[in-house]
Amino acid sequence: MSSVVSPQSSSPAFFADAPTIVMRDSLAEFLGAADAGVLEYRYVDAVRLAGHSCPTVAGAWLMARAAVRALYPEGQPLPERGAIRIDFRERRDAGVTGVVANVLGLVTGAAGDGGFPGIGGRFVRRDRLFFEQPVGAQVRFTRLDNDRAVEAEANLSRVPSDPRMAWAMSRSLSDDASAEETALFRELWQDRVRRVLVEHADDPELITIKPIR
Repeated sequence: MSSVVSPQSSSPAFFADAPTIVMRDSLAEFLGAADAGVLEYRYVDAVRLAGHSCPTVAGAWLMARAAVRALYPEGQPLPERGAIRIDFRERRDAGVTGVVANVLGLVTGAAGDGGFPGIGGRFVRRDRLFFEQPVGAQVRFTRLDNDRAVEAEANLSRVPSDPRMAWAMSRSLSDDASAEETALFRELWQDRVRRVLVEHADDPELITIKPIR
């Protein structure tokens, strides 16, 4: 298990081993926020957005990575942030759908009706993220420039929790939990996240991608 904290960060050290996602954002280029609009996202960015690190956040991170790689195969230009539509099968408030949507929105720039309206008809981020849509999987990603689409599912049961997790969580939630019990829970929790992100980063049984068109 690895829950050692990096001396440069308050985050577990394995965060640095998680795959990164590189996007090109034309709005960032236009406004001078990034050279050529190139933005490199790291797992810690998703953690800061969500406020926590968990298997759901890790799975959403890998789903975003797998989907943009499928939509923009190797040899094509970088994935274009702001040019991808995302459709969820479930309601926004169903389970962890909202959490997943936030992570996918971070990476792709897709936003709902509260998103950036654009400048002079360009760089629109609004109305790129939808819920309760008739899609055949958990999420559908669609390129807006060529209508290429893939559907994605995350199967987190592929990376099971440690058998001690339920007990450790229960103890940590109790008022009389010891420091050792709390430390064990945190270690077990983040170790599962580590296994998802590092050991199963390219596992096709964890993140399933199906081309639609």
